[in-house]
Amino acid sequence: MRQLMAHEVMAVILAGGKGSRLEPLTRDRAKPAVPFGGAYRIIDFTLSNTLNSGIRKTLMLTQYKTMSLDRHINLGWQHYFKRELGEFIDIVPPQQRIDENWYQGTADAVYQNIYTIEREKPKYVVILAGDHIYKMDYAQLVLTHIENRADLTISTLKVPTSTAARRFGVLEVNEFNRVIGFAEKPVIPKELPYQRDYCLASMGIYVFNAHFLYEKLCQDAMDESSRHDFGGDIIPSMIDDHCVYAHPFNDENHKIDSYWRDVGTLDAYFDANMDLVDVEPQLNLYDENWPIWTFRPNCPPPKFVFAQEERCGCATDSIVCPGSIVSGATVQRSILGPRTRLNSYAKVEESILFSDVEIGRRAKIRHAIIDSGVRIEPGMEIGYDADLDRARGFYVTENGITIVNGGSYL
Repeated sequence: MRQLMAHEVMAVILAGGKGSRLEPLTRDRAKPAVPFGGAYRIIDFTLSNTLNSGIRKTLMLTQYKTMSLDRHINLGWQHYFKRELGEFIDIVPPQQRIDENWYQGTADAVYQNIYTIEREKPKYVVILAGDHIYKMDYAQLVLTHIENRADLTISTLKVPTSTAARRFGVLEVNEFNRVIGFAEKPVIPKELPYQRDYCLASMGIYVFNAHFLYEKLCQDAMDESSRHDFGGDIIPSMIDDHCVYAHPFNDENHKIDSYWRDVGTLDAYFDANMDLVDVEPQLNLYDENWPIWTFRPNCPPPKFVFAQEERCGCATDSIVCPGSIVSGATVQRSILGPRTRLNSYAKVEESILFSDVEIGRRAKIRHAIIDSGVRIEPGMEIGYDADLDRARGFYVTENGITIVNGGSYL
């Protein structure tokens, strides 16, 4: 199976969405490039899954604000692949080889790169999203696809119908997991027959037989009424006449509940990060059997200085990345990205600091996300008065999380 994954399977990662629901964090970067868990970017989870699954040929289709993502891939991921052995991870912006449009939908993004895929002669193509947090062995998905002799296999997850409404594609399957119905983002999702208030949702993870995929994409491209989307157009057109199967999500996180997060909103993103500082987080980042790979900057170890009663540099229930200095400051239930510096008497609670952040003396931060490169002035308080934060030009979420992005606040 390992040889098949390396030579006959290609992954195509869709990483071109605007990520508008994560603004202002996506003001200057693509959603997959948004930091997660201090040391990682969102894209690292999908890429780690491909690498751990044995896939050695990957196309990443990008479109908006790609500089940060391009830099991260070039610094942290290219060395895992040997081009002379036919291995690669290629970042592909819209080529406009077929027409002058940018990507019009998920299916159109793949269609515009059909020649690049064909040139590698894969037998199977795995279509992935680049903006979800989860751990999955795609080899098991491909094996299910082969065993069922399917044209398309969709990875699925059981979710509450209230969660799926207007957000996910919802499947109906028979007793053999063959798909007999599909609705894209229905207002009222169809419940599972054996579990009320739950439905079977598409994870946006697909395996196609390569030649069948080319055929469907070409047909869809000629349909002027199509939105050129896998969930909205390609999949619904296949259910009656082709062999489509569902594959239950095989979670390599190995916890009681399956872990899959769409961190598409600021509050969902904040909650997923805060889970990581729990004593037993739902997402296990310390599993050596399924590591999450990333770019590691060349930084010294984190440092904590001053052991005075009122000026103690300490961090509790927190993640502190390399290069950080906690100088007489207090950190509680927070994530400090690389090269952050907290000065004396500062206090940070339940917050996320990206890289290269500096917190001034006696400043107080709570329930906040501080973007890369921001410097907070001494004595400033953020997250204590939502109206004041908004008056300063900061964004405050529905759950009261203050977002400070770009610029200097000294």
